[in-house]
Amino acid sequence: MSCKENECVGGNCEMKIAIGKPVENFSCDAFHNEDIKKISLSDYKGKWVVVFFYPADFTFVCPTELEELAHSYEEFKKLNVEILSVSSDTVYVHKAWHDHSEAIKKVQYPMLADTNHKLAKMFGTYIEEDVMSLRGTFIIDPDMVLRGIEINDNSIGRSARELIRKIKAAQFVREHGGNVCPASWEPGEDTLKPGLDLVGKI
Repeated sequence: MSCKENECVGGNCEMKIAIGKPVENFSCDAFHNEDIKKISLSDYKGKWVVVFFYPADFTFVCPTELEELAHSYEEFKKLNVEILSVSSDTVYVHKAWHDHSEAIKKVQYPMLADTNHKLAKMFGTYIEEDVMSLRGTFIIDPDMVLRGIEINDNSIGRSARELIRKIKAAQFVREHGGNVCPASWEPGEDTLKPGLDLVGKI
């Protein structure tokens, strides 16, 4: 009940991913909507996907992050985004956590079970000495191309609001080729069109 080697393209789940490059397809068992099901990245082609690694169920910072994502899940869906949370816990541990934690009961997105750490190794978040993942967030566009990476020490929680801001920026750039978003850009604010006329003027 885990990611299997032959479920990854070419049988290689330890490949490093890179910004601007397609992400290899993967499949994992997941706990989702009170059921256990197989989830593949290719299921979401045509949508934006956030792969959200966290260290472990029944911990401290993790439920605060997953609960915050749950509170913002409707906004993510309006942006055509699916959230895939990932830890090395089994689907049965995910279910137990979901049943016992008031925070995790709010989670409606799939919770993937990376029990053999194939995904964590593929995305470069695996900590061998701790046998768990760092807090890694990966933004994948509708063509399955990687557009954003954030990896934190496990003592540092992430922000759903900042993740939404970055997705909106990535979507704007995708829809308006040639434009780029400056620091802290929000929808409706000015963007930039790179060119020699801007050199030394910003």
